[in-house]
Amino acid sequence: MNIYEIRNVEVALGRKKVLKGIDLDVRKGEIMALVGPSGSGKTTLLRCLNRLIDPDSGSIRFEGKDIRSIDPVELRRSAVLVPQESIMLDGTVENNILYGPRIAGASRKVDVAGCLEDAGLPPRMSGREASRLSGGEKKRVALARALALEPRVLLLDEPTVGVDPRKVDQVERTILQFSERRRLTVVWVTHDVPQAMRVSTRIANLKDGRVREVKETSEFEWEGVY
Repeated sequence: MNIYEIRNVEVALGRKKVLKGIDLDVRKGEIMALVGPSGSGKTTLLRCLNRLIDPDSGSIRFEGKDIRSIDPVELRRSAVLVPQESIMLDGTVENNILYGPRIAGASRKVDVAGCLEDAGLPPRMSGREASRLSGGEKKRVALARALALEPRVLLLDEPTVGVDPRKVDQVERTILQFSERRRLTVVWVTHDVPQAMRVSTRIANLKDGRVREVKETSEFEWEGVY
């Protein structure tokens, strides 16, 4: 079953056409990596998936519905985008995690400890000042903050950029673990093709605004990406 069906999507930013007739399906429950050279349209496509950017033409269906018919706020609770830069709000880690459900008006109790654990962090971190965390810790708090919204899809833009190289494998394991534990679909952007092959179930190779190929990770040949 496909959670996203993307058909002939085109996007121009200013005078530059960034996406040129994108066709792509994303299966429910998979981890799909978007790889390709800088400027190939990876982040633009990711941002289209929760309407941070609306295509100029073509269609995107989410769970069978045209995303243009879905309220953007509701869509962004179901498909949460975690940007490349992990900006922390003032206050504690717990305050950061509770922020999203609070502004969404959620009546349920948020399992802060569970969100932290699923993001690869100990629950005792909830009382720490978010601004004092390391780059890798901020990345994982941003993941925990996204998980607190109980999304069906996570959209991750370069989740290991700025992370200490010695900690990158921890973030990779975290993505694999919470995807399986929470049965989440993950679509993520990475410039690191070997990393995509370690973490993803399928890989879409973008170049010059087009999808050049989509393959199961076991069949993907990364040498031709750049």
